[in-house]
Formats: sequence, structure tokens, C-alpha cells
Amino acid sequence: MTSTSTGTFQVTGWDEKPVTEEAGKPKVTRAHVTCTFSGGVTGSGIADYLMVYPTSDTARFVGLQQIDGQIEGRSGSVVLEVNGKFEGGIASASWSVVPAAGTGDLRGMTGQGGYVSKSDGSTDVTLEYDF
Repeated sequence: MTSTSTGTFQVTGWDEKPVTEEAGKPKVTRAHVTCTFSGGVTGSGIADYLMVYPTSDTARFVGLQQIDGQIEGRSGSVVLEVNGKFEGGIASASWSVVPAAGTGDLRGMTGQGGYVSKSDGSTDVTLEYDF
């Protein structure tokens, strides 16, 4: 039976460095991001994203997000594969649970969801999951 968890995360650290910045080509960067989750998903998160900037104010990114904490009272860690974009000042992404990458009570988790940022810097998250 599929369950749905909702909550928020707040970015607590952002370290972005260029991979390539050549004239006439889109800029490519690598970002290491830390965040804190609250709500149905609680704990800390670490993400690494590879980003491309087709224009100066838009980006596309892919990466992995590891969450250490609890999801609806189950403790452990889980890794999410992330595919997202930044447009109009809003970051949004879809994610899916990486198979066999859960630990503790989150071992065997499957699922998908995503997030959308808000103007206050927090981000609404959704995770539909099963075991």
C-alpha cells in the first residue's frame, strides 16, 4: 500500500563551483547542498547536483540527495535520484528512491515525489512510498 509524506526542507548550505565556463557555451557547475527536513520527512539532507545554465537566469540539474532521519516515524537513510529545473526564481524537481539504497527502517523503500521552492527560501516536498 502506497503512503504519502509531505513536509518542507530549508537549504542550510550551498557550495557551487564551475565545471566549464567557455564563451558561447552554457555554463556547467557542480553544487554541494545541505538542508534540513521537517514535517513527515525529518532530518538532514546532503545533495550533489550537476547543473547547466542555458541562460543566465535558468538552470537544469540532475543529482543525488541523501536523507538521514525519519520518514513518518521510520528511522534510517534513503537516497533519491533528482531531476529538476530553476526558472522564474523557482526551483522544482522530481525524485525517485534509488533501489536498495535505504538503511535501517527505510531499507526496501521504493517511491517517487518531488519538491517546489517558495519565496521564503523553504521548499515543499512530497514523497509517495512503499516497502
